[in-house]
Amino acid sequence: MDINLKEKIAKLPDAPGVYIYKDAEGKIIYIGKAKSLKKRVSSYFTRFLSAKTQALVAKIADLEYILTPSETKAELLESVLIKSKQPHYNVISKDDKSFPLLRITNEDFPIVAVCRRKIAKPGDKSFYYGPFTDSVSLRQALKVTRRIFGFRSCKTLPDKPCLYFRLKLCPGPCANKISRQQYQALIKEIKLFLGSKYEELINLLTEKMKNYAMERNFEEAAKIRDQISALSVFRQSRQEFFGGLEHLQDILKLKNLPQRIEGFDIANLSGKEATGAMVSFWQGKSDKNNYRRFRVKLEKIIDDYAMLREIVFRRYRRLKQENRALPDLILIDGGKGHLAAALGVLRELGLDIPLISIAKEFEHIYAVGKTQPIKLKEGSPALNLIRRVRDEAHRFAQAYHHLLRRKKIIGK
Repeated sequence: MDINLKEKIAKLPDAPGVYIYKDAEGKIIYIGKAKSLKKRVSSYFTRFLSAKTQALVAKIADLEYILTPSETKAELLESVLIKSKQPHYNVISKDDKSFPLLRITNEDFPIVAVCRRKIAKPGDKSFYYGPFTDSVSLRQALKVTRRIFGFRSCKTLPDKPCLYFRLKLCPGPCANKISRQQYQALIKEIKLFLGSKYEELINLLTEKMKNYAMERNFEEAAKIRDQISALSVFRQSRQEFFGGLEHLQDILKLKNLPQRIEGFDIANLSGKEATGAMVSFWQGKSDKNNYRRFRVKLEKIIDDYAMLREIVFRRYRRLKQENRALPDLILIDGGKGHLAAALGVLRELGLDIPLISIAKEFEHIYAVGKTQPIKLKEGSPALNLIRRVRDEAHRFAQAYHHLLRRKKIIGK
């Protein structure tokens, strides 16, 4: 390795950001993101590499980096730079994929819909929210917005109302059920909601409700009353959720809010039909689209630690190879031994992901670097969240184990 490059790597900060590799001619050949620039870049030169990565490393002559406030921001910046620079070795991101956005069009009856990129046409005055690095959060935002307010999503207004109108999820501009002025006022409310300006929005709706009541239009007043009620419940649950997550972050001394938590468990009967399961929680709620099942490859070995090491290795080796986002926290169903087994795998892969385990007895929490278990107060938000992840991982692992056993019995 060139001495100047070696010195640059040694001086890299232990902070999130984007790293840019260049060849001897100064051409950008690879762009990546990292939770820790120092650890991520160093790993290219200190571990076993695939043939493709070895070819990349052989051509690295120089590097630059850009610091970001968080790993999420680094992921967004990485995507933007890859699209504009098109480095040769970024084959995964060169298929022109992009992070989704929420778009509100600029027309008499604006459409609210998901899109992949901003329209480049001159004069486009659409309003955009995002980008969203996680499609789950986007779907949730769209679902809640539609349930509280309702909006148009069809590209062209149909001749008669669709199912969304009958389900009260669209105000029905196609059937002249709402005027342009009323719909534009609705869009204003949606923008306040998506901008998290709840206080301003509730005040606006309250005034609107009073006006309808004074006009003795009690049906419309009742609709707005229901909107205010739904908004109040949503705001309260959101505050409670972030108080759960912030409590967990504080207890575990995490750098980032644990928005993405992945939980693991093993299920087997005397080593037979051994299975592993990983569940994923996003912002305190199960994200079933990102659940994963593992059929343990170890045969005739009754060793929970070895089985756990296998599935954790398979999960994070793949994420690392595909350069995908890592979770904010990993939760293992087990005690100190299970924690040590998973930690050994992460170190082998050169990954630094916060890791905890929860023991079945007394439900003590074990964390890396702590000699004594963490004893959380019964009913605390952090313990409740950890339990939910643990129980869901256990349920998912057992369900897959039972499925394999039934298949084996039927096969006989």
